[in-house]
Amino acid sequence: MTEKDINIEEEENLQEEQDVKTEAESSDAEEVAATEAEEEKDPMEVAQEQIADLKDKYLRSVAEFDNYRKRTLKERAELILNGGEKVLTAILPVVDDMERAIENGTKTDDPQVLREGVELIYNKLMKVLESQGISCIETQDADFDTDVHEAVAMVPGMGDDKKGKVIDCLQKGYKLNEKVIRHAKVAVGQ
Repeated sequence: MTEKDINIEEEENLQEEQDVKTEAESSDAEEVAATEAEEEKDPMEVAQEQIADLKDKYLRSVAEFDNYRKRTLKERAELILNGGEKVLTAILPVVDDMERAIENGTKTDDPQVLREGVELIYNKLMKVLESQGISCIETQDADFDTDVHEAVAMVPGMGDDKKGKVIDCLQKGYKLNEKVIRHAKVAVGQ
């Protein structure tokens, strides 16, 4: 090998190294440019993506709430229409008993038998009402309470021990699960 051949080889190696460096520099420059472009676009794109995501979540939440509202309105309407179904089906056997009593009342002349039949039906009705949460308001020897009693008469001259006490119950009062649905109409001592 001559000096000339060695120089040519060295020049070729140098040229190859420069080509590799140039390629590396150009790919690095491209990466840097791409990264810079991403950094420049990234905040805006990220913001746009966040806006789109939040908008989607908001629309889904609104739609879900609207469905919930419609469902509860429908359930409320059904309760209003059919709310008394449970009570009415519980009362129907009592109605059947009343019909039988009326039918059999023409067959007997004994008032005691009719009275016993009516009392049985009354007791059955009261048990049905109690099972539905209805209870009578106690008035016998009770202090007058405006929360559960309605005074329809004031009875004077009953003495100090009867003052402010219920003397007589003119109409029973009822509670439904501790809520007064009808006040007891009473006469109160003065």
